Amino acid sequence: MLDYNQPIDRARPEAPQRKPQDGFSVLELANLLWRRKVAIAAAALLGATLAVTIGKSLTPRYTATAQLYVDPRELQLVDRELTPRAQDVSGMSMVVESQARLITSNSVLLQVIQQAGLDKDPEFGGGEGTSLMSSLLGLIGLQPRAPSAAEKKEVQLAALDALNKHITIRKTEKSFIVDIEVWSTDPAKAAMLANTLTNAYLAESRNSQASAARRATSDLSSRLKELRERLRNAETALATYKAQNNFVGTQDTLISDQQLSASNQRLAAARAATMDAQARLDQIEASRRTAADAGAIPEALQSPTIANLRAQYADARKKYAEQAGELGPRHPALRQTEKQVEDLKRTINEEIDRFAQSAKNDLTRARDFEASLNRALEAQKRQSVQLSQAAVRLRELEREADASRDVYQSFLKRSRETEEQESLNTSAARVIGEATVPQRRSFPPAMSLFAMIGLIFGAVTASSWFAAAELLFAGATAPAPTPARPQRTPAPDATRAPQRARAAEASEASPPQQASPAPEVEQAPPELAAPPLQPSMIEKPLIEKPLIARLQEADVIHTLGAILATGGGVDLTRLGWPTLRPGFPLTTLLNAWRDMRAAVARRADGKAMPVIALVGTGETTGRSVTALNFALAAARDGARVLMIDADHQARSLSNKLNRRGKSEPSRLGWLSIGSKDAREIKTVNGISVLPAAEGDVGKTAEAIRKAIAQARAAGGYDLVILDGPAVPLSAGGRKLLDETDALVAVLPTSLDINDSLEEILTALGRAERKLVGVVLDELTPAAQTRQRGRQYA
Repeated sequence: MLDYNQPIDRARPEAPQRKPQDGFSVLELANLLWRRKVAIAAAALLGATLAVTIGKSLTPRYTATAQLYVDPRELQLVDRELTPRAQDVSGMSMVVESQARLITSNSVLLQVIQQAGLDKDPEFGGGEGTSLMSSLLGLIGLQPRAPSAAEKKEVQLAALDALNKHITIRKTEKSFIVDIEVWSTDPAKAAMLANTLTNAYLAESRNSQASAARRATSDLSSRLKELRERLRNAETALATYKAQNNFVGTQDTLISDQQLSASNQRLAAARAATMDAQARLDQIEASRRTAADAGAIPEALQSPTIANLRAQYADARKKYAEQAGELGPRHPALRQTEKQVEDLKRTINEEIDRFAQSAKNDLTRARDFEASLNRALEAQKRQSVQLSQAAVRLRELEREADASRDVYQSFLKRSRETEEQESLNTSAARVIGEATVPQRRSFPPAMSLFAMIGLIFGAVTASSWFAAAELLFAGATAPAPTPARPQRTPAPDATRAPQRARAAEASEASPPQQASPAPEVEQAPPELAAPPLQPSMIEKPLIEKPLIARLQEADVIHTLGAILATGGGVDLTRLGWPTLRPGFPLTTLLNAWRDMRAAVARRADGKAMPVIALVGTGETTGRSVTALNFALAAARDGARVLMIDADHQARSLSNKLNRRGKSEPSRLGWLSIGSKDAREIKTVNGISVLPAAEGDVGKTAEAIRKAIAQARAAGGYDLVILDGPAVPLSAGGRKLLDETDALVAVLPTSLDINDSLEEILTALGRAERKLVGVVLDELTPAAQTRQRGRQYA
């Protein structure tokens, strides 16, 4: 039967496998916590009790919140404010942050202390010593000594520091809202302090604005008298100089300058007209000199006369072209039409000549007008130069007068503005939410939260303690592998008789130095000292336990090979057999097969192409289906697979492929098993298949061994999978199994899996040590009544 407490290598004594003590798996941790559930629950309840007790002992705090709207733009009451406003978002944010910091400034907090009498409040560090001393002195009839100024200052500083700790300023993100939070042991006091703080901040803001405006008004007024006298002197000097040099003008401009500007503009217009006339004449002359159409100039195109002549000219040419095709070159009608074309062309040219003459006349007249304007401008320039020399001093006097006037007017206007701003409140800050008496404390939180925190903390602490203790205990008690010892009273079992018989055969066939097989083993308890292992037992490694995989209906799909066969090559998923479902790389079956291939790679000792044989009992189609899906799973993971049909009797896989496959050469030519009928077949699934060959069993096994050696030499494959050989094994099949690196048993669940495995192990003999996995085939239909009481024993 399939018993994981028995070693696979029955020719060697096996020590019990120990789990690594590096850490816990999730299942082991869950089992440990479940075993300690009572202690963990007790620790959780203890933690909850301690947390509630601590929460009850804390002094409660009540927090009152007042809301301020601090608008950095302020109110626009005058054109110019004393301080510039923030224009961008970052500047506005800085202004709001500065105002929020101003709320907790010492000047504001000192006003709150004075208004609320916090210097006498024990909660804020005042009144305790004074009240006690006053009570003692009152008992004996004495009046207490009045505190000195230094003592008052010290008490205020202590209250200031305590009040600062009771205040929290929070600025709401992306807004101008500032929350002022004040906590106290008395809820009414907390609300009173929050409202007092907001009022003190608003009053301080108004006072600071009025003080700044008052200082600015005083500074500006002290300069107005001096600026007024300077402006009067500058304007007097300017008027005297104008009268002495006869500077006469209108709208701040001299008459001579106006005339010079007008003459200059007229001369510029005359020069433009001259250049236009010259350009028009040059264009007409250029058209006449070139072979181009002279009537293409703008004047010709706008002339109705030329337009009429060109229309006649076009009609004549058209008529000439028509007659030239019908009449001879000397025909009178043709010659008359030709003469008419020439006359029209000459008339057009004469009209263009008249345009050219007109352009010459316009050019002459424009040049004469330009020359006269130029002479008049030169005379005005000489007169302007004379006035410009005298205007140097005039402009200097004008600049001095303008500067004095601007400064005086600016100071005068600003002085009047700041004087009025003393009584204006331009701040846009206002209270949008007064603090109310809080109904619930802000600290400590609810006792249910304390209980929950204590419960979780106690449970986590206890769980961590048990896990750490388990790890430390396991590491301290297992420094070296513990040897196995045989059971004293093994239970008899009729199903183990074949095992004992095979063990006896193995002991007779093994060399003398090998130990006899041991029955079932169990791990020695930690408190019992186990006998030391023999050197031969320590040197020989243990064989890994076979892995188990289940091939179920949920893992495969069924196709109709004859209907859905593709024409682009052999497709192993279209043979009519159930094959793996595509697109599910993390199924339990595929993960188990990956573990089997990993075990094969470890046993192959670094071979580039390990060989796996799938063996089974009973009807062989189920084994072939399993082998095909095993190869498809390896190919899906990127392996290059060579699959060989090693069952020359049933030939289930070969019969499916020979009807549709076509042989192709491999890297070393034709890879075959003895004949052309058994040559390699390439498939579209990344798998190459060698069908079974006809002939003797021994020759077929030898041919398969040679094909494996040839494929290993070629280096074109990562894995070789043998479908077979069939059980019971022949002599050739046993030799073939000697070439394999690992075996996988296929057990149909329609038969009793224990009997099937016993049959396979009996047939394998010493080769059973190569068994790395067992596949429970649930696809093969039941051929007999299933013995459910003995399944999965």
